[in-house]
Amino acid sequence: MRASDGDRDKVASVLREHYAQGRLTTEEFDERLEQLYSSKTYGELAVLTSDLPDVDLRRLPETPSRAPERVKGDKQDKAQNKGLAAAWAAWATASGVNWMIWLIIGVTGGFDFPYPWPLWVMGPWGVVLLVTTVLAGLGGDKKST
Repeated sequence: MRASDGDRDKVASVLREHYAQGRLTTEEFDERLEQLYSSKTYGELAVLTSDLPDVDLRRLPETPSRAPERVKGDKQDKAQNKGLAAAWAAWATASGVNWMIWLIIGVTGGFDFPYPWPLWVMGPWGVVLLVTTVLAGLGGDKKST
């Protein structure tokens, strides 16, 4: 009999549980997952768990609905926002250090300030960060619509 995506998801849950319990190595787990998602029948699914303790697939909880995926998306959005904040903080720190070096060179050279080379450090980096931030904001807006 042909297996559905829901059946594959249940077997994946069983494999994850056995992996978490230490019955499968990482390599075995990865190999079985690969075989799992190419399986088409219940017989092929049964082979994947035949050497593991029995688990009644009918008693496993149904696969989660779309709502938990949004929670995952929210966590990913928060992580992305933290990443962007860290990138902007690194940019601001590096820019500040470069401008301080430029200022020290200008002051110690008798107020004969050199070419403002820190612009070449902060400019392109800032443009890339700005584009990334804007695109990340647009991506977040598309998810909510």
